[in-house]
Amino acid sequence: MLRSRHIGEMVARPRSPAGAVIPRFYAGRQVLITGATGFMGKVLVERLLSTCPDIGHLHLLLRPKKGVPPEKRLQMLKQSQVFDVIRQNRPEQLDKLRMVAGDIAEPGLGLAPSVLHQLREVSVVFHSAATLKFDEPLPMAVRQNVLSAIRVMELCDQLPHVEVFMHVSTAYSNSELSHVEERVYAPPTELQQLLSLLEVVPPALLPNITAQYISPKTNTYTFTKAMAEEAVRIHGNQRYPIGIFRPTIVVSSLRNPFPGWIENLNGPSGIIAAAGKGLLHVFSVKESARADMLPVDIAIDTLIAASWETAIEKSRDVRVYNCSTYENPTTWGQFENALRFNIREFPMDGVLWYPSGTGVENRYTQKVLEFTLQTLPLHAAEYVMRLFGIKRQLSLITACQKMRAMNEVLSFFALHEWRFSTDNVKKLRARLTPDDRAIYNLDPNTIQWDDLYRDFVIGTRKYILKEKDQDLDEAKRHLRRMYFLHKGAMVFAVLLAFRLVLQNRYMRDFVYGALRLLMYIVSTTYSRVTAHV
Repeated sequence: MLRSRHIGEMVARPRSPAGAVIPRFYAGRQVLITGATGFMGKVLVERLLSTCPDIGHLHLLLRPKKGVPPEKRLQMLKQSQVFDVIRQNRPEQLDKLRMVAGDIAEPGLGLAPSVLHQLREVSVVFHSAATLKFDEPLPMAVRQNVLSAIRVMELCDQLPHVEVFMHVSTAYSNSELSHVEERVYAPPTELQQLLSLLEVVPPALLPNITAQYISPKTNTYTFTKAMAEEAVRIHGNQRYPIGIFRPTIVVSSLRNPFPGWIENLNGPSGIIAAAGKGLLHVFSVKESARADMLPVDIAIDTLIAASWETAIEKSRDVRVYNCSTYENPTTWGQFENALRFNIREFPMDGVLWYPSGTGVENRYTQKVLEFTLQTLPLHAAEYVMRLFGIKRQLSLITACQKMRAMNEVLSFFALHEWRFSTDNVKKLRARLTPDDRAIYNLDPNTIQWDDLYRDFVIGTRKYILKEKDQDLDEAKRHLRRMYFLHKGAMVFAVLLAFRLVLQNRYMRDFVYGALRLLMYIVSTTYSRVTAHV
């Protein structure tokens, strides 16, 4: 059975100790957050409410989505599992959440004039909303990742009490470099030139020139993230200080709100879910490469502390914080081994095949194995199920296409490695009081990777796939059945291949000749051994 400390643990959180400086900084302050409904955004909201009991209102920029109005989305957000501990201990904290109807992709953020009055007392602004799609068309990527940052800063310029603006970027905004320092690098193009290009070039022509235009960036995501940092640098610390926060690959939580909390299928969590269900059998990876996976709560705790430091330091320059686990590294090979072990210890419900995935570094080998072990079997299984009228919520062909796309995205990280300088984060960590350190974990050395990987698999099973702990025993029994089926299929495949080989006369003569030679060597060796006894 799952140990109770891992998932869903409810621990009472006392009021902040008297020596904790950061909660005192946020006390009474009103905060504006974009991207609050995203994975990191939810943890940011939860950590602010749970660690800063006296914080003022949190204003969340929300847009209508799939026919759901912002008011309804706020209610849905409050019901998220991420707030389970708060609901149990201090439910009144959730009353501090305020909805701001708007859209980062719209001019002026799509805000009504009356909103400025609502936001008048805001003093801390976190901008984390962005598109995470690597293949997003350039115009949309610019609107959501570059223009959004410009528009949020323009809004901050109109708010009289803003004390700090924190822009959430990514550690891979300069992924063409092997060593990334904590500074804003020269952009691949001038910001105004980029904006002018989108105005004058016909949309139909943009896809043809995008790859060359964004070079040396590898995709529109890293390109627009780098351009957003340039926009932040150009704006500079005019009336309020600005900081840029760069996390690496954000994964499930280490401790808060509880170990293993995860909500999306981006990156490693997608691999866990697909491999655990017996769908994914091969993916691109360099086993010796450093896997800079960062628990979401360490990322958010660092972001909260960095905002405090940026506000009180009032630096003239835009300060950059690289948030990385470079001090306490793990590798993709270790992730693969831990994944293989834990998805069998904590199997998913109703796996379609025995989990037997493996990582491959060579791209051509990966493509051949992907076609043989995934594409063909999944397409065949889908057609057989259609023939017998068996319906599934997700088509196996669609799942195959999604896994192929996921592999394309993740291979960018899993086949390369980077060195991230983290001097600013280390200095920030050193200046925290003991009471602040007890609340906010900024230290990647606290990560025990085996524990994190186990909780990551358990969290994926529980929070993403919504599978229950009480069904684990049945899942293990089903997995054993799949194991024997898997081994039987392997034996059948070997015998079938052997039978097909023997149908060719030349191959048959070769195989029989090899067997006769082997028998001769064994017989001769045995005779010599017995002769000397």
